[in-house]
Amino acid sequence: MNYNHHSDIDLIYCIKDGDKKAFDAFFIRYYAALCAYSKQFVRLEDGQDIVQDIMANLWINRKRLFIPDSPRSYIFQSVKNKCLTFLSREELKEKLEMTIHEKMGYLYDSPDLYIVEELTGKIEEALKRLPESYRTAFELNRFRNMTYKEIADELSISSKTIDYRIQQALKLLRKDLKEYLPLLILVEIL
Repeated sequence: MNYNHHSDIDLIYCIKDGDKKAFDAFFIRYYAALCAYSKQFVRLEDGQDIVQDIMANLWINRKRLFIPDSPRSYIFQSVKNKCLTFLSREELKEKLEMTIHEKMGYLYDSPDLYIVEELTGKIEEALKRLPESYRTAFELNRFRNMTYKEIADELSISSKTIDYRIQQALKLLRKDLKEYLPLLILVEIL
């Protein structure tokens, strides 16, 4: 069957039913455009990895797939969100490296990259364990430096809800990362 003339929604329904050729057609239809789009945010190589991850997750989670009105908009928004999350992680690593070097360099002959990698990994794991709404609000505030009002406007919810979500995220992160708290306070994440 030739899927080139199928609508995106038809392809998504076929993918949901496990049709590998429909997935291949959807992948081919959007891969290059998504990679080009991701270059607005990240390097090409990172963008390619991000697009491949999103497409792989689309196939892996096909049975639970939500079918949006516009699969094209949905997949482009997914790439944007994943790119911004990637940037947040990179900024977190840089911030940790710089802070450890500036504020704790006296403890080491040279900043210990292992500490940065370990701490970054622990923070990423802790962030993944947060409820998605808490994590989104926290990351937008801490890593994209958005105000509560800006986040509320972007997510179409109240500033008080954003305040609550960030406070709850902080509470959970402090509990989860208690052995790293002195370092996290230095880098002003918690």
